[in-house]
Amino acid sequence: MSRSRSDLLGFVCRVLVLSGLLASTSGLAQDRRHVSEPGLPVSVCATLTSSAQSKEDTQRLQDSINHCQPGSAVRLIAGAPGTRFVSGPLIMKSGVTLWLDRDAVLAATTDPRAYDNDGRCGTLDDKGNGCRPFILFKGTQGGGIVGEGVIDGQGGQAMFGHSETWWQLARRAQTESSKQNIPRLIQIDHAHDITFYKVTLHNSPNFHVAMNGVQGATFWDVRIDTPADARNTDGIDPGASQDVTIAHSFIRTGDDNVAIKAGSGGATRYISLIDNHFYWGHGLSIGSETVGGVSDVRVQGLTLDGTTSGLRIKSDASRGGVVSNVRYEHVCLRNNRRPIDFDTRYDAKAQGSEIPVFRDIVLRDVIGASGDLVLRGYDDTHQLGITLDGVRFAPDARWQIEFARIETGPGGVRPALPGKSQGSEEFAGCAGNWVSFPGR
Repeated sequence: MSRSRSDLLGFVCRVLVLSGLLASTSGLAQDRRHVSEPGLPVSVCATLTSSAQSKEDTQRLQDSINHCQPGSAVRLIAGAPGTRFVSGPLIMKSGVTLWLDRDAVLAATTDPRAYDNDGRCGTLDDKGNGCRPFILFKGTQGGGIVGEGVIDGQGGQAMFGHSETWWQLARRAQTESSKQNIPRLIQIDHAHDITFYKVTLHNSPNFHVAMNGVQGATFWDVRIDTPADARNTDGIDPGASQDVTIAHSFIRTGDDNVAIKAGSGGATRYISLIDNHFYWGHGLSIGSETVGGVSDVRVQGLTLDGTTSGLRIKSDASRGGVVSNVRYEHVCLRNNRRPIDFDTRYDAKAQGSEIPVFRDIVLRDVIGASGDLVLRGYDDTHQLGITLDGVRFAPDARWQIEFARIETGPGGVRPALPGKSQGSEEFAGCAGNWVSFPGR
C-alpha cells in the first residue's frame, strides 16, 4: 500500500519506549582536558598604542610578535578616541598571546592585495582559495588572543580599489554560481593549546575562526557579532580537531554559529560546548563534511534564539561519515524554522558512496517552541539512531521522520511521535534562560 507525503515521506520509524533509566552510553563525550576559565597574561613583552598618525600597523605588530618570548603577550591599547590599529595579515608565534585592551580595535585592511596568494583575492572564480587569512596560527604551541577589545574584519566595508564590500562579493558569487576569494578572519592549522578569552570578533569577511588539525583549543567568553545576511561567516568551525571547548560565549552571525566538521583531514572528537548563547545564524551544526568521522560531542546549557536551524547534523552521500556519541542536554530554542534538523540528505541531489550514518545521539531536556523537527536517516540499512528524553516542543511543532530508530526515556516526548499516543508531559518554555546579546 502506498503512503502519501503527508504520512511523513514514507518513513521507516521504529519507536522503542524504555522504562527506567536510559541505556548506558558508549563513553564520555567531551573535551578530555580539565578546562577552567583562562586568565590574562602576567608577562607583557610589548605595549602598542593606536595612533591617528598611523594608517598601517602591520610591520610594528608583526615585529612585536616576532620578538616576543614564549609566555608573554603583545598588548594593544587604545590611544585617542576614534583611533585603531589597521593591519594586513599577521602570523602568530608559539607561546605568544595577542592582548587587546578594552576599547582597543584591531581592524583588518580592506585591500585584497594584502591577502593575495596569486592575484585572485577579491575576485570570483571556480576555486575560492585565493586569500590568506587575517591572523594565522600554524603549527604553534600555546598562546592565543585575549582581552576585551575587538578584532574587526571590516566585511561590510568596500574593498580598497573596488566598489563592492567583501560580503557583496560573496553574495554575487552565489548568484553567479561561482566562488568568492575572501580572507578568513582567523585560521588555526595544526596548532596545540590555543586560547581565546573575552575577545570580540566582529564583521569577518568570511569564517571568523576555522580550525584544521588542532589539538586543544579553548574559547571562553568570546563574542562573535556579524549581521545575519553576511554570507559564509561561520562563527567557530573545528575541523579534524580534538579537545576543543567553547564555553560562556555569545555568537550571532550570517552562517553556522558553530560548525563541527570532519573532512578528509581526519576525525573531529572530544568537543564540549558549555553554557553558550546563540542568536541569529544557522545554528549549532555538525557537518556537512563528516567523512572523517565526528564523535564524542557534549553540548550542555545552550540557548538558540532566532537561529534558522537549532540543533543540526547535516551530511549527504558525497561527504558523509559516521557521527556518533553526541549528547545535547539542557537546551532552549525559540524562533527557529527547524529546531531539530538531523538530515542525511543535506543535498538531495548529492551522489556518491560516502553514506552518512548518525547514531548514538541523545537529546535530554531539550525545550523549544514551534517549527519542523527533522529526523531523517539515509535508508533502512543506514538508519538514524537517537534517544529522546524530556524533549518538549509546542503542540504545533511538526515531526518529520524517515528511516529513524528512536528510543524514548522517562522524560517523554511532546508532541507525540507519529503513531504514538500523547504522553502526560506538559509543554514547558524556557522563561528565565534567555539573555540579550551583551553590549561592549
